[in-house]
Amino acid sequence: MKSADIRLVSVTGANRALVAALELAPEQMDFVASNAESLEEAETDEDARPRVIMAGTRIVGFLMYDASEDEALVYRFMIDRAQQGKGYGKAALRALLDEIGNLAHVREVSICYEPENEAARHLYRAAGFVEQGIDEDGEMIAVLGLVAGMSDL
Repeated sequence: MKSADIRLVSVTGANRALVAALELAPEQMDFVASNAESLEEAETDEDARPRVIMAGTRIVGFLMYDASEDEALVYRFMIDRAQQGKGYGKAALRALLDEIGNLAHVREVSICYEPENEAARHLYRAAGFVEQGIDEDGEMIAVLGLVAGMSDL
């Protein structure tokens, strides 16, 4: 499977349990809320946009964002532990930025992650995100202007 075959699809009744079953490596567990928690949150948050990360017909990850304002906020992003290291994270981030870029009202994207999560920091920096500092929850906030960052991936 090539990372270029990555696409984002909506969460449905048919794929929900598979999304909830995705796992992080043990050392990553404190970096991202569980997908089950995120899916529950999405049910009550009308602004949440949960997406399944697909590689061909296989579910390899999950992400969720809010694009209700002129800034999209990505607050969940994970690749299943068995699928990491294959370029899916970078390809999924590219697909996400393409999806957000098609929303005419959004001018920038912010993403939050645990400061200790070096893999996330590397991925987001490589995509052009610039760290802004730590938020009130202790997470790093990084921002990308859509026009400036789209071609960097």
